[in-house]
Amino acid sequence: MYLKEYLKQYGNKKVKLFVDMDGVIADYVLGEARNYDKKRPLFDSINKLKVISELPNVDLYILSATRKSEGIEQKNWWLDKYAPFFKKENRVILSREANNMIETAILKADYMKNYERDDSIIIVIDDDPKNLTKIKELNNDIILLKDTALID
Repeated sequence: MYLKEYLKQYGNKKVKLFVDMDGVIADYVLGEARNYDKKRPLFDSINKLKVISELPNVDLYILSATRKSEGIEQKNWWLDKYAPFFKKENRVILSREANNMIETAILKADYMKNYERDDSIIIVIDDDPKNLTKIKELNNDIILLKDTALID
């Protein structure tokens, strides 16, 4: 698995890995951002991330956004059902509604900009190049990977 091999380069150094949901571990149909009870889990990616979550030097996080605040509960329900290895305290689900409908890319980039740094390597995996570009603009110390890092 590419990601697991990639992480080996950091040896025992602590890695904080932030993973997007829509399009990465949950099937995303354009225009249908709601209805998480109908989202198809992408088990190949989920299973690979489960293996990654068991590495002693990796802390696994969700970094996702939702248009409406009610989506936070739906996304947590979905994670509990399909990917419970993402610890509740490591689930960052940002509400656009609660943040003046700011666009997702800016919301995620601002979150990462304000995320308290330590000596950990920080990696973000997302399927949206716009999100990755904006995160990079505000955070030159973060390693960005496209969701294809989960594909062999």
